[in-house]
Amino acid sequence: MASQNSDEFLVERTTIVKAEASVVFALINDFHQWTQWSPWEGLDPAMQRTYAGPDAGVGASYAWAGNKKAGSGSMVITESVPNERVVLDLAFLKPFKAQNVTTFLISPNAGDVQVTWKMTGKKNLFFKIFGFIFSMDKLVGKDFEKGLSQLKAAAEKS
Repeated sequence: MASQNSDEFLVERTTIVKAEASVVFALINDFHQWTQWSPWEGLDPAMQRTYAGPDAGVGASYAWAGNKKAGSGSMVITESVPNERVVLDLAFLKPFKAQNVTTFLISPNAGDVQVTWKMTGKKNLFFKIFGFIFSMDKLVGKDFEKGLSQLKAAAEKS
Protein backbone atom coordinates (compact mmCIF):
# COMPACT_ATOMS: atom_id res chain seq x y z
CA MET A 1 0.00 0.00 0.00
CA ALA A 2 1.17 3.54 -0.75
CA SER A 3 2.52 5.38 2.27
CA GLN A 4 0.89 8.54 3.62
CA ASN A 5 3.76 10.65 2.25
CA SER A 6 3.81 9.01 -1.19
CA ASP A 7 2.56 10.81 -4.30
CA GLU A 8 0.46 7.73 -5.04
CA PHE A 9 -2.48 6.15 -3.24
CA LEU A 10 -4.26 2.80 -3.13
CA VAL A 11 -7.78 2.16 -1.90
CA GLU A 12 -8.80 -1.51 -1.78
CA ARG A 13 -11.73 -3.52 -0.42
CA THR A 14 -12.74 -7.18 -0.82
CA THR A 15 -15.91 -9.21 -0.28
CA ILE A 16 -17.13 -12.76 -0.84
CA VAL A 17 -20.15 -13.26 -3.10
CA LYS A 18 -22.23 -16.45 -3.25
CA ALA A 19 -22.77 -16.39 -7.02
CA GLU A 20 -21.12 -17.53 -10.22
CA ALA A 21 -18.16 -15.47 -11.43
CA SER A 22 -20.04 -14.85 -14.70
CA VAL A 23 -22.90 -13.14 -12.82
CA VAL A 24 -20.53 -10.85 -10.90
CA PHE A 25 -18.51 -10.11 -14.05
CA ALA A 26 -21.65 -9.13 -16.01
CA LEU A 27 -22.66 -6.61 -13.31
CA ILE A 28 -19.23 -4.94 -13.44
CA ASN A 29 -18.38 -5.22 -17.15
CA ASP A 30 -21.54 -3.38 -18.34
CA PHE A 31 -21.96 0.19 -17.07
CA HIS A 32 -25.72 -0.08 -17.65
CA GLN A 33 -25.75 -2.59 -14.75
CA TRP A 34 -24.02 -0.22 -12.32
CA THR A 35 -27.36 1.41 -11.45
CA GLN A 36 -28.09 -1.81 -9.48
CA TRP A 37 -25.07 -1.58 -7.20
CA SER A 38 -22.93 1.57 -7.53
CA PRO A 39 -22.63 3.33 -4.16
CA TRP A 40 -23.00 6.71 -5.88
CA GLU A 41 -26.28 6.06 -7.70
CA GLY A 42 -28.47 7.59 -4.99
CA LEU A 43 -26.52 10.83 -4.60
CA ASP A 44 -28.51 12.73 -7.24
CA PRO A 45 -31.88 11.46 -8.53
CA ALA A 46 -31.54 13.84 -11.52
CA MET A 47 -28.00 12.70 -12.42
CA GLN A 48 -27.38 12.69 -16.17
CA ARG A 49 -25.75 9.56 -17.59
CA THR A 50 -24.19 9.11 -21.02
CA TYR A 51 -23.10 5.74 -22.41
CA ALA A 52 -20.88 5.33 -25.46
CA GLY A 53 -18.99 2.59 -27.28
CA PRO A 54 -19.96 -1.06 -26.97
CA ASP A 55 -22.54 -2.04 -24.34
CA ALA A 56 -19.89 -3.89 -22.34
CA GLY A 57 -16.20 -4.71 -22.30
CA VAL A 58 -13.20 -2.83 -23.66
CA GLY A 59 -14.14 0.56 -25.05
CA ALA A 60 -17.44 0.85 -23.18
CA SER A 61 -17.69 4.26 -21.55
CA TYR A 62 -19.90 6.01 -19.07
CA ALA A 63 -20.04 9.68 -18.14
CA TRP A 64 -22.06 11.33 -15.41
CA ALA A 65 -22.95 14.85 -14.35
CA GLY A 66 -24.81 15.56 -11.16
CA ASN A 67 -25.20 17.77 -8.12
CA LYS A 68 -22.36 18.71 -5.74
CA LYS A 69 -22.44 15.28 -4.08
CA ALA A 70 -22.36 13.30 -7.35
CA GLY A 71 -19.95 15.58 -9.19
CA SER A 72 -19.04 14.72 -12.77
CA GLY A 73 -16.62 12.49 -14.58
CA SER A 74 -16.23 9.53 -16.88
CA MET A 75 -15.04 5.91 -16.97
CA VAL A 76 -13.78 3.76 -19.84
CA ILE A 77 -13.16 0.02 -19.68
CA THR A 78 -9.56 -0.55 -20.81
CA GLU A 79 -9.23 -4.25 -19.98
CA SER A 80 -11.84 -6.97 -19.68
CA VAL A 81 -10.97 -10.60 -18.98
CA PRO A 82 -14.21 -12.62 -18.72
CA ASN A 83 -14.99 -13.75 -15.18
CA GLU A 84 -11.57 -12.55 -13.90
CA ARG A 85 -10.86 -8.82 -14.23
CA VAL A 86 -12.22 -5.45 -15.35
CA VAL A 87 -9.92 -2.40 -15.46
CA LEU A 88 -11.22 1.16 -15.89
CA ASP A 89 -9.69 4.54 -16.53
CA LEU A 90 -11.57 6.89 -14.22
CA ALA A 91 -11.57 10.66 -14.70
CA PHE A 92 -13.13 12.97 -12.12
CA LEU A 93 -13.93 16.49 -13.31
CA LYS A 94 -15.94 17.85 -10.34
CA PRO A 95 -15.72 18.45 -7.41
CA PHE A 96 -11.98 18.04 -8.18
CA LYS A 97 -9.96 16.84 -11.16
CA ALA A 98 -8.21 13.48 -10.91
CA GLN A 99 -7.20 10.54 -13.12
CA ASN A 100 -7.26 7.11 -11.50
CA VAL A 101 -7.18 3.45 -12.44
CA THR A 102 -9.87 1.22 -10.98
CA THR A 103 -9.56 -2.56 -11.03
CA PHE A 104 -12.08 -5.25 -10.16
CA LEU A 105 -10.59 -8.71 -9.56
CA ILE A 106 -12.95 -11.69 -9.58
CA SER A 107 -11.56 -14.92 -8.09
CA PRO A 108 -13.53 -18.14 -7.63
CA ASN A 109 -12.96 -19.35 -4.06
CA ALA A 110 -14.40 -22.68 -2.83
CA GLY A 111 -17.82 -22.28 -4.48
CA ASP A 112 -17.97 -18.53 -3.83
CA VAL A 113 -16.38 -15.61 -5.63
CA GLN A 114 -13.94 -13.19 -4.03
CA VAL A 115 -14.33 -9.68 -5.48
CA THR A 116 -11.64 -7.06 -4.90
CA TRP A 117 -12.22 -3.43 -5.88
CA LYS A 118 -9.17 -1.22 -5.93
CA MET A 119 -8.32 2.26 -7.12
CA THR A 120 -4.85 3.66 -7.64
CA GLY A 121 -3.68 7.07 -8.68
CA LYS A 122 -1.51 10.05 -7.95
CA LYS A 123 -2.46 12.49 -5.24
CA ASN A 124 -3.42 15.83 -6.73
CA LEU A 125 -2.38 19.13 -5.15
CA PHE A 126 -5.47 19.26 -2.89
CA PHE A 127 -4.69 15.84 -1.40
CA LYS A 128 -0.99 16.59 -1.08
CA ILE A 129 -1.82 19.68 0.98
CA PHE A 130 -4.70 18.23 3.01
CA GLY A 131 -3.62 14.57 2.97
CA PHE A 132 -2.99 14.53 6.70
CA ILE A 133 -6.73 15.15 7.20
CA PHE A 134 -8.24 13.50 4.10
CA SER A 135 -6.75 10.23 2.96
CA MET A 136 -8.25 8.73 -0.20
CA ASP A 137 -8.95 5.59 1.81
CA LYS A 138 -11.06 7.56 4.29
CA LEU A 139 -12.82 9.44 1.49
CA VAL A 140 -13.83 6.49 -0.71
CA GLY A 141 -13.21 3.34 1.34
CA LYS A 142 -16.72 3.37 2.81
CA ASP A 143 -18.16 3.89 -0.67
CA PHE A 144 -16.27 0.81 -1.89
CA GLU A 145 -17.64 -1.18 1.06
CA LYS A 146 -21.19 -0.03 0.30
CA GLY A 147 -20.75 -0.75 -3.41
CA LEU A 148 -19.40 -4.24 -2.79
CA SER A 149 -22.28 -4.96 -0.40
CA GLN A 150 -24.79 -3.83 -3.05
CA LEU A 151 -22.92 -5.78 -5.78
CA LYS A 152 -23.10 -8.87 -3.55
CA ALA A 153 -26.85 -8.40 -3.03
CA ALA A 154 -27.48 -7.88 -6.78
CA ALA A 155 -25.38 -10.92 -7.76
CA GLU A 156 -26.86 -13.21 -5.12
CA LYS A 157 -30.45 -12.45 -6.14
CA SER A 158 -29.73 -13.19 -9.82
